[in-house]
Parts: sequence; structure tokens; C-alpha cells
Amino acid sequence: MTDYLSAIRDVPDFPKPGILFKDITPLLNDVELFTAAIDELAAKVEHLRPTHFAAIESRGFIFAGGLCERLKGGFIPVRKPGKLPWKTYSESYQLEYGRDELQIHTDACGPNDRVVLVDDLLATGGTANAAVNLVRKTGAEVVAACFVVELAALKGRAKLHGFEIHNLLCFDD
Repeated sequence: MTDYLSAIRDVPDFPKPGILFKDITPLLNDVELFTAAIDELAAKVEHLRPTHFAAIESRGFIFAGGLCERLKGGFIPVRKPGKLPWKTYSESYQLEYGRDELQIHTDACGPNDRVVLVDDLLATGGTANAAVNLVRKTGAEVVAACFVVELAALKGRAKLHGFEIHNLLCFDD
């Protein structure tokens, strides 16, 4: 098993007091670990024959790009409002203190496509669930979701249904 844990840095009180941020940038800086992460995520979803990878901005883009290359799939950016230049679907979701919104191009994928959602972190699941809803608005099927880190205590997995969920690291606290 690859030692991803050694490349995850805890940053206390970021982005606000009381939050212990799991920083993946040391993993990104280590070419061997980064390559291993892409290879392992690809191996977890290859059997699903994905046609596209929907990446949540911004760190999801990094991992989805590698997965697209490895598994020969298209890249779908899932972004904050006003960042995509074409017609979009929008999905609003609840944050701990307020609401946020994500968008996807209306023609990003369609009914014959098999999509894997990709992000660096699964916490409460609100962002991931909104991204899943956006992909489903296009008529495509979400076949899996991949995360580098899952914070199991926040129960984000409970908001995601109907597909496989994979991670490289899972923290229970």
C-alpha cells in the first residue's frame, strides 16, 4: 500500500478557526506519490468503463486530468457561477453557513455517457451531491465518485447514492 498519509499535511484553523484542513499539496509535489494516486484511482474505476470525468474546481481538476489521460475519457469542469463560457445548468447547495452554487455546461455529456465524479476531499457531501445532480441533469449516468481524502465523521457518503464511492485515505476523526 502506498503511504499517502505521509504526504497529507494538517493545517489547523484553515480556512477559519476550528477547522483542521487536510492539505494535499505535499502529495502533488511528490511525483511518485502523485503518479501512484492517479494509478490507484484509475484502477478503482476502470472496470466501469467511464467516458468522462467530472471534476469539481479546483483541486478535483488536478486528479481528473490524470484520470482522463489514463482511461481515455473526456474532462468535465464543474465550476462556481460565472466561470463557464457556454450555457449551463446550475445547482445550489447548503454550506455550514449559507449556500453556494455550482455549474456545468449543458452539453458537457449526455444520455450515453458514464461519468466519474472527481474531487480531492469528501467532507459533508454537499458539494459532491450538487455536482452529481448537475451531471444527472445532462442525462448522463454517474457511475462512481473518487476522492483523495474522505472525512468519514462528517458523513458525506450518506448524501451520495446509486454509484461506487472510492478514496485513497479515510479519516474517522
